[in-house]
Amino acid sequence: MEQGLLEKTGKTLEAWIAIVKKEKLEKHGEIIKYLKDHHNFTHGFANFVALKTRQSDAGSIPDEDLIQNQYAKGKEHLKPVFDLLIKHIKALGQDIEIVPKKANVSIRRKKQFALIQPSTKTRIDLGLKFKDKGLTGKLKDSGPFGAMCSHRIEITDTGEVDAEVLAFLKEAYENAQ
Repeated sequence: MEQGLLEKTGKTLEAWIAIVKKEKLEKHGEIIKYLKDHHNFTHGFANFVALKTRQSDAGSIPDEDLIQNQYAKGKEHLKPVFDLLIKHIKALGQDIEIVPKKANVSIRRKKQFALIQPSTKTRIDLGLKFKDKGLTGKLKDSGPFGAMCSHRIEITDTGEVDAEVLAFLKEAYENAQ
């Protein structure tokens, strides 16, 4: 996409990101509309630049701040749940990468196996990636995660991070080899 963007527009991805940032556009849809309306972009290239612009913004924010921002504005009481999940995740192995983003935290081994997101003011969604696993007990469909995860567990307090949740986490970790 990046090479195609340069060929079609004569400008690099970095140049387009700078143009978008100069316009002070923050929302994904606003960036797409601007690029289509003012620069005759196709939807694919506009979406690509929008995604990269917003990723570069998140990349310039320290990890601790990204996490603190996720647990602000009425979600502060969910931070202990996040901290407990991270503690248990780190104990699974030395090969884990924890990647905070604006809205969630991706947990990777060789590939992503979990995602932690404060989805509402009362709930964290723990997304997990499994192959061919049915829905059972706490294990629900992926909901807001779409293809990023195959399943999710809704957690409202630290007491719900129990043996069943930890077993699912371990299984997802082991499957991510």
